[in-house]
Amino acid sequence: MAQQFFDNTSRQEEVYSDIDLAFLSHPITGKLTRKINRQAVRQSVKNLILTNHYERPFKPEIGCTIRGLLFENFRPGLKEDIARTIQETIENHEPRAKLIQVQIDEKPDDHVIAISIVFSIINIAEPETLDLLLERVR
Repeated sequence: MAQQFFDNTSRQEEVYSDIDLAFLSHPITGKLTRKINRQAVRQSVKNLILTNHYERPFKPEIGCTIRGLLFENFRPGLKEDIARTIQETIENHEPRAKLIQVQIDEKPDDHVIAISIVFSIINIAEPETLDLLLERVR
């Protein structure tokens, strides 16, 4: 009888798992779909950045004040304030991610701030980049 050897490296090991916030059901099982590993941490970082303080019930400290900074006049120190706010939010509330770099490109004529967040995920070798485009709505 021949022995079969299974290659576990070809299958992605599930380290992190979160529900997909789109709340889509799986077409076959009907259960909620999940995001795993890289996608789960990306979703979490994005939600942290886009959540205001006091927006989550019973957890007022979770969130980022970036929306408040969007309505300030474009000034020389605004990029540093936004980068510091993002850094503090990720370091305080997302233990699965280690921030590498925050790059901010402001476009005052279009009332847009483009943010690129580079972070590494614990137990995953390649760094991850999350691009957000925040615009003022009048």
